[in-house]
Amino acid sequence: MSTPGEAVAPALHDESGPDMAATAFPILASLSFCHLLNDMIQSLLPAIYPLLKTSFALDFGQIGLITLTFQFTASLLQPMIGTLTDRHPKPYSLALGMGSTLTGLLLLSQAPSYPVLLLAAALIGTGSAVFHPESSRIARLASGGRHGLAQSLFQVGGNLGSATGPLLAAFIIMPRGQTSIAWFALAALVAIILLTRIGHWYRLRLPHIHRTVARSHAGTVLTRRQVLLALLVLGMLIFSKYFYLASLSSYYTFYLMHKFGISAQSAQIHLFIFLGSVAAGTIVGGPVGDRIGRRYVIWASILGVLPFTVLLPHANLLWTTLLTVVIGLVLASAFSAILVFAQELVPGRTGTISGLFFGFAFGMGGIGAAVLGELADHVGIETVYRICAWLPAIGLLAWFLPRTSTSAREGLIK
Repeated sequence: MSTPGEAVAPALHDESGPDMAATAFPILASLSFCHLLNDMIQSLLPAIYPLLKTSFALDFGQIGLITLTFQFTASLLQPMIGTLTDRHPKPYSLALGMGSTLTGLLLLSQAPSYPVLLLAAALIGTGSAVFHPESSRIARLASGGRHGLAQSLFQVGGNLGSATGPLLAAFIIMPRGQTSIAWFALAALVAIILLTRIGHWYRLRLPHIHRTVARSHAGTVLTRRQVLLALLVLGMLIFSKYFYLASLSSYYTFYLMHKFGISAQSAQIHLFIFLGSVAAGTIVGGPVGDRIGRRYVIWASILGVLPFTVLLPHANLLWTTLLTVVIGLVLASAFSAILVFAQELVPGRTGTISGLFFGFAFGMGGIGAAVLGELADHVGIETVYRICAWLPAIGLLAWFLPRTSTSAREGLIK
């Protein structure tokens, strides 16, 4: 039995055979690989900022606006797409969304002016807006009840892609110039093929979803006010995480080049090391949350990173690298736990919640990039890192999250 203050998501036990009850690892692996390709393409944009800054004579504020355009497009559309597909599932929308990413990628490779760069960023953001809520829904459908594990497997692909993008940019795009971005169109084409096959798998399971979705509204023991408060706290934690990550993903290379005098290519390698640690940390949060409770994972991953972020602005190059590895490992474990926690607070609205949280995360990353870029123009990039160091203190708000059921085998929840 649950105690007052515990949120227990309703269990939906499979009634259609082992195909739905078992964790569909081939589908999760395909989704994760497509996430890798999707986020690898997206990460090319910030990775080539030094190239674009020189080619188009941009300042930090204009660079921040490119990120804001990409992130804002994604964040604005994701909740809308998630809500729409909750009501009217679109199995092949993932492939269509990747088509938008492909178009933006090709346009980015040939952009002759700053406004065209913004348009390319918007198209890539639109593809992301379609990809994330729908693929998160399919990952949950394929989880066999192991929701944290499924989200972590899905997320780790994206983080590996985000880590790989800057490395590929450093050794392929930076030496050869803007037009070499078009080579990555092959990755988008591969993703379109795989996502079409995943869409077929999803379409075959729609009848089962329609039979079980009504039971997913059995509700939780929390009141509406408690659920809204918990969602607000989770939103603040997303703000803390992604505002801080924006300082590293968008400006870490400039910080290293300015403070330590290293080359742009060397700075890209350091960025790859950081993003690789983010990918490694992602795989931990979901499965651990399935076992010990997502609330504890959220608490430890946000607040636990604070001592390292405070030390970072005062470290030498070696310790900067080591500290960012720890920061990436610890901070990355939060998102899968936060997302599944939110999905269990509002059962039956997987697309809406996924779109809302992915969109908010993207939005905070975009706003953070724009605000921090303007701040760097006025006070310097090193001061930006001293200010951002205190953002993880917002993790104290995790105290107000309700305790939830942590069973790893609650059954299928749409």
